[in-house]
Amino acid sequence: MRPIEVVDRLGRWSSGRGPLYVLLASRLRTLIDDGQLPPGVLLPPDRVLAGALAVGRTTVVAAYDLLQAEGRITRRQGSGTRVTGVPTDAPTEEAPVDPLFLDSLEARDDDVLLAVCAAPGDPPPQLAEAFARIAPELGQIADDIGYYPYGVPALRQALADRYTVRGVPTRMEQVLVTNGGQQALSLLAHALVSPGDQVIVEAPTYPGALEVFREEGAVLRGLPVGLEGLETAVRERRPALAYVIPTYQNPTGAVLSALARQRLAAAGVPLIEDEVPADLAFPGEPSLTPIAAYGDTVISIGSLSKSIWGGLRIGWIRAAPPLINRLARLRAVHDLGGNVPTQLAAMHLLPLLDAPELHQTLKARHDHLHAQLTEHLPSWTVPPVAGGQCLWARLPYGDGTSFAQTALRNGLAILPGAGLDITGNSRPYIRLHFRAHPNSLTEAVTRLTKAWHAYHPPPTPTHPRPTIAI
Repeated sequence: MRPIEVVDRLGRWSSGRGPLYVLLASRLRTLIDDGQLPPGVLLPPDRVLAGALAVGRTTVVAAYDLLQAEGRITRRQGSGTRVTGVPTDAPTEEAPVDPLFLDSLEARDDDVLLAVCAAPGDPPPQLAEAFARIAPELGQIADDIGYYPYGVPALRQALADRYTVRGVPTRMEQVLVTNGGQQALSLLAHALVSPGDQVIVEAPTYPGALEVFREEGAVLRGLPVGLEGLETAVRERRPALAYVIPTYQNPTGAVLSALARQRLAAAGVPLIEDEVPADLAFPGEPSLTPIAAYGDTVISIGSLSKSIWGGLRIGWIRAAPPLINRLARLRAVHDLGGNVPTQLAAMHLLPLLDAPELHQTLKARHDHLHAQLTEHLPSWTVPPVAGGQCLWARLPYGDGTSFAQTALRNGLAILPGAGLDITGNSRPYIRLHFRAHPNSLTEAVTRLTKAWHAYHPPPTPTHPRPTIAI
């Protein structure tokens, strides 16, 4: 097991109270007992793991000694450190290792600021108002069991109308409502990807998409942001699918030109365009036409979770009707349909996507975080963006993974770039989001600065070997 995989599974291991070696041993113990580190797994050497965690070697040695005394691991010269435990004939299913998902599963710790998941920190007042407005509608429902695998028709039509206004003529039959953008990605990956299929992604990209494709057994191939060279890759590799975030790309904030969008639509491969960040433009930025306007094989996904609130699990897929029908059948097997009251409320919330307040707030918080980073961490390279929710910060030395461990011990959970880039080229980067309140952003920079002053990069890289790119 590579050190990066162990680090991802450890999560916020050092945020508790007590000696570091005790905290490390405790977290490893939990992973072993839960089967995430099954019997026979080879753990990293103490020196290598210490470098990945940005701690002294004695911390890892002491943690391993505790686990060895408990019988959970064995250590032998020449054969390394291996997990022991009670053997089982049942296969052990490994949980997702991406820090984005692991962080959401962790118990809340009031001493740690969370800068991993980029989403609004609290729901807008219009959310409660929307649910109040639909109460009479719910009271009038009769002879309706409430199962809508495609989504509530009125919301599907509203989303179709929104695409039409944006330059992509759309019928209701081309829209499927999902429980958030992540479910949209999961359904598409399950329907379109078989084990061994090649999927082309940007490097770096949204880590949740990488996990979805890996779950289906895809072979991921990386291209630069914007999928430059896609036409050649399609001819040479014949991939099953390509995935792109064309507007305010996560994590870089890049925006594709109209010409680049036309080029991707004509590349000759099914293309998922992730439009989740597309509604997060700063004031004055031009409206951008979706890639779906340039090709019938383009599949668009969107969501209200990043624009309105993460707890509002409303997403959607726009695609050709035959694919929508297939996805609806697949979705019905899992949950029969989405939450009807939430979908009815979402119809009243769609206008918020164009409300000036959303875009003004985004710009103000971006400017605040960028100014704080420029003042307190001037040696970092942090380009400003024109929309979205993330800043892609390059460290002047060291690597994002080991620095994230130092930041965690200073009370801040951040996302290192290595987990977002299958080519291994984003090792010096970290992703920071600006969706929090200004006072939280200020405190985050204070902790970042303290961590940076305490940071001692490891002498050897702590990231996995690059995946072969095309």
